[in-house]
Amino acid sequence: MTSEMMIKACTFYTGHLVKTHFCTWRDIAIPRVNENEILTEKMERAAAFYNFRLQKSLFHHWHSYAEVRKEKLKNMLLQIQQIFSYHKLKVILIKWRDKARYQNKKREDELILKHELQLKKWKNKAKLRKAAEESGLHERSFSEDSLIGETQEFDISMLPERAILQIFFYLNLRDMIICGQVNRAWMLMMQISSLWTAIDLSTVKNVIPDKYIVSTLQRWRLNVLRLNFRGCLLRSKTFRSVSHCRNLQELNVSDCPTLTDESMRHISEGCPGVLYLNLSNTTITNRTMRLLPRHFHNLQNLSLAYCKTFTDKGLQYLNLGNGCHKLIYLDISGCTQISVQGFRNIASSCTGIMHLIINDMPTLTDNCVKALVEKCSHITSVVFIGAPHISDCAFKALSTCKLQKIRFEGNKRITDACFKFIDKNYPNISHVYMADCKRITDNSLRSLSPLKQLTVLNLANCVRIGDVGLRQFLDGPASIRIRELNLSNCVHLSDLSIMKLSERCPNLNYLTLRNCEHLTDLGIEYIVNIFSLESIDLSGTVISDEAFCRSSLNLEHLDVSYCSQLSDEIIKALAIFCTSLTSLSIAGCPKMTDSAIEMLSAKCQYLHILDISGCILLTDQILDDLQIGCKQLRILKMQYCRNISTEAAQRMSSKVQQQEYSCSDPPHWFGYDFEGKPIAECDDVIPPKDSLELTMKGTAYSSEEHAV
Repeated sequence: MTSEMMIKACTFYTGHLVKTHFCTWRDIAIPRVNENEILTEKMERAAAFYNFRLQKSLFHHWHSYAEVRKEKLKNMLLQIQQIFSYHKLKVILIKWRDKARYQNKKREDELILKHELQLKKWKNKAKLRKAAEESGLHERSFSEDSLIGETQEFDISMLPERAILQIFFYLNLRDMIICGQVNRAWMLMMQISSLWTAIDLSTVKNVIPDKYIVSTLQRWRLNVLRLNFRGCLLRSKTFRSVSHCRNLQELNVSDCPTLTDESMRHISEGCPGVLYLNLSNTTITNRTMRLLPRHFHNLQNLSLAYCKTFTDKGLQYLNLGNGCHKLIYLDISGCTQISVQGFRNIASSCTGIMHLIINDMPTLTDNCVKALVEKCSHITSVVFIGAPHISDCAFKALSTCKLQKIRFEGNKRITDACFKFIDKNYPNISHVYMADCKRITDNSLRSLSPLKQLTVLNLANCVRIGDVGLRQFLDGPASIRIRELNLSNCVHLSDLSIMKLSERCPNLNYLTLRNCEHLTDLGIEYIVNIFSLESIDLSGTVISDEAFCRSSLNLEHLDVSYCSQLSDEIIKALAIFCTSLTSLSIAGCPKMTDSAIEMLSAKCQYLHILDISGCILLTDQILDDLQIGCKQLRILKMQYCRNISTEAAQRMSSKVQQQEYSCSDPPHWFGYDFEGKPIAECDDVIPPKDSLELTMKGTAYSSEEHAV
């Protein structure tokens, strides 16, 4: 350290020390003059700050109170608006209801008045006809045109070709040949090439000789696209003539006992463009199976149902050449000779199968299904009817496919487990048929409820289904799109299910509640709320004369057979409100009289199928009424109608395509005797299944049956 630095340090320390002592002395020696003013200023600032904080707190509390008050006022105003809207809507709905009731009553009165006028007019026409017949005059036409004046002559050949095709499309081959012999104009109409694209010989089998068939095929060989020889007993030469139809696309030779492998060889060589081939119930062997992949390269539909003479090796031939990989439809029903290896051969040869039908196969097991789906992952629909050994394992194996339609019938091994994860495995499934599967319970319905694409559900004869399961199903999204529902013989269902059904199924078209014995008139009344119904089956129930058809203006098929409490009143309601009816079954209804059929004949002119079996009060008069009013009647069943004479039935048989008649007394399972009196010992007797199925064939058709 140098002396200069030491001097600077001492000078700085001395100056700082003097400054500090001087400031201290100054503060002590010189008192503050404005201390009170400073304190007063501080107090004023403190008071101002306190007042500000107090105002802020009070404002905050006031703001919270104001917000709460505002929210309460807003809610009160909203409630007042809701109450006002509710009362306004209530007034509107009451007025709408009154107006709707008035309009409905007015419509019903108009329909009833119209019905009475038409019935009166129809009775007058019937009297005129009867008087004309008694006087020996020529039979007059009782159509509306005949009342106005005579029908003018019209040459059908003047119509456009499209209209002519629509008219002659409904004629069979024999009728077309007869029409060609009327005159030259009709012969020219019969030579329109479009009329000969489809030739159906199944309706005239054993009527037209083989030589005419051969000449027809040779003449129109370039135009024929579809041939149907089902059940025809033809010679080999006739089958060989099919090979001239080079453009043939569809060929049906099912049930032809004379079809041989040699005939199929000629057909396959001459018709390589066949897309649809039906060989069911024929005697073809492995030789024909070898021809299929060799010549029919574009084959898409193949039916081998009930063909017993080919083997697993024949199925292996399907993989020759390019194979049958374009095949999308296969029917091997009744082919019990096919083993697990045969199904493996099918899987290797036909990987593109989408629709599979295997009915009447008691030898079908889960292993067969597993072997098939290993390579056929495109299957969308399966039908297993009469396959008692199929279980939940087969259903699980099908989870690798994108199923949309499944059908099992008469199976006692299928349980609720197969439906447990159906919404995850098959989200796009639309058709579920599980008829006569005794182990299915309400749990299955609960599993089906999430399916959004389900449109058809058939659980007929699933006797363990009850109200709980059906309500759970209807609570899900599946009920909105459901179009067809079959709950036949589900005896545990009651009126509660029908009430829920009417609320949740606005698009329902086909409803079957056959033999649901716990349903009453109270439940049936809710059917009125389903305006979309086209087909109803209430056979075997205990309903009485309920006007459930008043709102069913679109009703086409009705089955109320074996409802012994029904009388003419229900037929009157049908005649008034359901004039579009095409199929009706009132079999086993002993209270029906001639008056009912008279009203039916006068109004339901589109009736095609009628079953009046067991209606013991009906007489010959109804046949005259049906001939006058129901010109389109095709099928008439009159079993156990003892008051209808044999002579009248024979005259009627020429007016319809199919007729069943007997004048014997009703069987004991009808539940009443020949006078209509109940038979006490038959109270617990259930009509045979065949009789109910016979009734159903002509009445409550389903959408699938229409499609087939």
